[in-house]
Amino acid sequence: MVQSKLFSLAEAMAQFVPDGSSIAMGTAQETLIPFAAGHEMMRQRKRDLTLIGPISDILFDQMVGAGCVRRIRAAWVGNVITGSGYNFRRAVESGALTMEDHSNLTISLALRAGAMGVPFMPARTALGSDLYRTNGGLRRMRCPFTGETLTAVAAIIPDVTIIHVQRADEYGNAHCWGNLGISREACLAARRVIITAEEIVDTAVITSDPNRIVIPAFKVSAVAHAPWGAHPSPVPGWYNRDHDAFLDYQKASKTPEAFAKWRSRWIDQALSREDYMTLLGEERLAALVIKKHALTEPADYGY
Repeated sequence: MVQSKLFSLAEAMAQFVPDGSSIAMGTAQETLIPFAAGHEMMRQRKRDLTLIGPISDILFDQMVGAGCVRRIRAAWVGNVITGSGYNFRRAVESGALTMEDHSNLTISLALRAGAMGVPFMPARTALGSDLYRTNGGLRRMRCPFTGETLTAVAAIIPDVTIIHVQRADEYGNAHCWGNLGISREACLAARRVIITAEEIVDTAVITSDPNRIVIPAFKVSAVAHAPWGAHPSPVPGWYNRDHDAFLDYQKASKTPEAFAKWRSRWIDQALSREDYMTLLGEERLAALVIKKHALTEPADYGY
C-alpha cells in the first residue's frame, strides 16, 4: 500500500528542513512563491540556511531579516515593486550574509546540471561579466570539439526544493500550471522535495491529466495543505498578486525595528494559515480571488 505523505506545514518544515539546509524556493519566478513554507521556517527559528533561486521577491528578504539565512545563491533578491530588499542589503553590508551572484540563466543551468546528474553545464553565458568574481561555480573552459571558450556552470544540488502548486494528492502527485520557471529542474536536482498546495484532491483528479504532473511522486518527501500559501505572490487560477502587500512591506522593512513589528504580527502571531487569512480579512481575500477564468481546451486521453 502506498504511504501517505501528507503532513501539516509545521510538521513538514520541522522534519525535512533541519538547520543548515540548502533550499531552492521561488523557482516559478514571480508566481507560486512558497511564502507559507518560508514563514513557517521563520516561525520555527531555522538557522544557517542557504537559499537558492532565480527570484524570491520579498520572501528571501523576510527570511534574512528573521536571522534564518547564512548564504544566498540567487540571481536577484529584493522587492519587485519597490526595488531594494532592506534586510538583505543590511545583511550583505554588515557581512552577516554571503552572496553567490548568478544570472537567471546560470542558476537555471546549475539546477539543470543537478537534475541531470552531471557536474556542470557548458554555456556561452557570463563570459565578459563580473559574475566570476563572487561565483566560484563559474569557470572558463575550452570546448574539446571546437576549441571555443565557454563557461562551465557547476551543478547545484539543493538539500530541499519547496514548491507551491494548485493541487496535489496525499502521495505527492501534484498538478501545477502557469509559468513553471525552473521548478521541475529544481525538484529533480534536490535530495528532498516538499510540496505545499492550495487544495488536496483525490488521486483520480491528478491521474486524469498526467502531463500536468510537475514532479514524480517518488521524489516528494512531504505534502502540506496551505491555502493562500503563495500570498502575496499570485497563483494562476486561484488569486492575483497582492500589490498592496509589497508596498506595505517596503515601509515595514526599512528599519530593523519596523521589521520586528511586521514579523510579530504576520509571522509570530499567525500560527496557522487560518490565522494568516483572518489577518488579511475577507474583503481583501475576495478582492484578490480570480474573477475572470480562462479555461484550457479539454485533453482527451481516451483509448
